[in-house]
Amino acid sequence: MSPLRCIVVDDEPLAVKMLENFISRTPILALEASFTDPVAALAAIRERQPQLVFLDIQMPDLSGMELSRMVPEQTRIIFTTAFKQYAFDSYEVSALDFLLKPIRYQKFLEAAEKANRWFEMVEAARQAPPATLSQPEDKTSVFVKTDGQLRKVEFSDIRYVEGMKDYVLLHLCSERQPVVTHITMKAVEELLPAAAFMRVHRSYIVALDKIDSIEGSYDISVGDTLIHVSEAYKPAFEKYLAQHSLR
Repeated sequence: MSPLRCIVVDDEPLAVKMLENFISRTPILALEASFTDPVAALAAIRERQPQLVFLDIQMPDLSGMELSRMVPEQTRIIFTTAFKQYAFDSYEVSALDFLLKPIRYQKFLEAAEKANRWFEMVEAARQAPPATLSQPEDKTSVFVKTDGQLRKVEFSDIRYVEGMKDYVLLHLCSERQPVVTHITMKAVEELLPAAAFMRVHRSYIVALDKIDSIEGSYDISVGDTLIHVSEAYKPAFEKYLAQHSLR
């Protein structure tokens, strides 16, 4: 796979230089351009359609969060910011990762490798025929079309389901890499047992028995992943909490 074409957007010149240096040290990335002006950056992103954008959040004229909602569908975002409170906002735009300044190269490299794995999985899913899900007779598992084959996935092995554009990632307890398939979140939601899974965000379905903790009622911890319950799904989640909490 060719290096991922990327663009850097940050209104601080020193931050831009640091990211440029990190990219030059990372063979799986190729820098196309850097910008300190987010408006100019948006025009370039729409024209060049890079695979990856390293994007600051707090910028004049156009914030990174606003810009991220206007990029081409195939362009993925890795946010870079000094403000931790924006971490949950990044889920709203399905960002690939969130890097907190000051950024260490090791963390940057982990995010780059995560992006590379994402595009490899997307390419594999794209080359396969359109996916279908089917439920076996025992109704404790599902067959997922991935990598050109139908693979059986036990419901009990699913931690959470993540939707990214036209793809769905099944994050499993038994494997580090998610199972990627080309299908809609709605189709997955309809097939999973409602008693065991709940949609808490347009991009996330969680296995209820895999929730480790809940912060402030709306930030779910599933293993090392934090998932924010969005406004549209709060009533159903609050009802679930009321029925399953000692208060």
